[in-house]
Amino acid sequence: MKFILKYISLIALIMLFVTCVDDYLDVNTDPNNATTVSPDLVLPVAMTYTAEIIQGAKRMNTIGNVMMYNWSQADGFSLYTEEFRYKITPSFYQGIFNDSYLRALKQYSVLENLDDGYDYYVAIAKIMQSYHFQLLVDFYGDIPYFEAIQRGVEATPKYDDAQTIYEDLIVELSEAIRIINNASQIAVQPGNDDIMFGGNMDEWKRFANTVKLRILTRQMSMTGRGDYISKEIAVIITEGFGFITDDVGINPGYLLEEGKQNPMWDCLGWTVGGEVTLGNNATCATDYLINFLWSTNDPRIDFIYEEPETGHLGVSQGYLCCFGDCPPIYVPNVVSNIGPGILKSHNMDAIIFSLAESYFNQAEAIQRNFLIGNAKTAYESGIEASFDYLGASGASDYYSQSINIVGWNDSDNPIETIITQKWIALNSITAEQSWFDYNRTGYPNPDELSYSSAGLPVSIYAITNDRPVRLAYPTSEILFNGSNVPDQPDAFTDKIFWGL
Repeated sequence: MKFILKYISLIALIMLFVTCVDDYLDVNTDPNNATTVSPDLVLPVAMTYTAEIIQGAKRMNTIGNVMMYNWSQADGFSLYTEEFRYKITPSFYQGIFNDSYLRALKQYSVLENLDDGYDYYVAIAKIMQSYHFQLLVDFYGDIPYFEAIQRGVEATPKYDDAQTIYEDLIVELSEAIRIINNASQIAVQPGNDDIMFGGNMDEWKRFANTVKLRILTRQMSMTGRGDYISKEIAVIITEGFGFITDDVGINPGYLLEEGKQNPMWDCLGWTVGGEVTLGNNATCATDYLINFLWSTNDPRIDFIYEEPETGHLGVSQGYLCCFGDCPPIYVPNVVSNIGPGILKSHNMDAIIFSLAESYFNQAEAIQRNFLIGNAKTAYESGIEASFDYLGASGASDYYSQSINIVGWNDSDNPIETIITQKWIALNSITAEQSWFDYNRTGYPNPDELSYSSAGLPVSIYAITNDRPVRLAYPTSEILFNGSNVPDQPDAFTDKIFWGL
């Protein structure tokens, strides 16, 4: 997203209505009393929560990067010990569940329940709720949905079937587009308070279609869903606005002040005083990723990962945990930490949906005969979008190589090639999507490369032979909604419905 909001007066105004907890944009609003706060104050708060849930410390992007073997850690740190053990317990990453419901979804519910005259805000709320609920299904399976965000009315909401939720999300997204198209002439138009699209409702329709395609793509490996997917894609085509044309990011006007920096920068970049953060020193590339990028002559290696003076160096995931008495050969200044194409500045956009992913989803839909178009063109556009976001050059030279899983014409398996390139493009950005793809398709699994004979590795500190396929229901739900929480699934074998 090119739009970068520097609207400091808006932030100051929001702060008058905000209770500061551990985020500088926080609000305590009863979702069943939607008129207590003006919608132009609720919207940026809700979106800022969305950014934190995706990009904050120990949230969605983090777990995706660990599960997909993108990140390891330098000597002397234990930042990812539980992650490297795949220790999936009710307390593990429960902030994903809790913050989604109690922060972001709670605020979007305020907007969805607005009276007449706020059509655009209602539509935005429906789109963003659909965005969040899909993520929750992908992490947990069955979740509270139809009774969710009604704790004042229903303190213990029931859990709903994951596939049924998916289908209703498509309905909600279609309804959001209908609301936008039929908004009353007196409807209040969002402006600078819309810190994603600046009130451009055409962009919201494109985003709704893009979220729809993600939902439908996730089901394309399933049997018996072909007619349904074809019907819903036909609705997208008929609607006519297509998909996003730029990276979708959130930016409330991030500042070089405590608690007000971009959430990824805040945990993986530098402090307000210019000191390197713990996360920056600790987090680095895996040896597997470095070898993979080198073996395919990928220029993005210097943008996804920082190159030390001694050259790129990755660390086997879990190595330090297993061999704590080893000599300190993987100290921060010699390993490949997170790179400049990812950590751009304290006020960079918080990406929640990349243009690259949108193109790769389109490429898969075309290749599976659900969408009209040229799969190769969409695939190569995805790579180009990835290069552009990172600031790298040479995309066409890269994908023109005669290398399987790089050059389209040399691909042994186009679906594997698409998913593999999506994995690279989402590295350190929205990597949770690659974890979902892996659970759905088994890709990436580049075992044909000379340095890998068993596909994507697992942590050597893992307690199982394969990575988890989901998260466990959180402690908070077991304690306060225990009568409705399903039996705790096996995090390593009980796949989400679209992975069966």
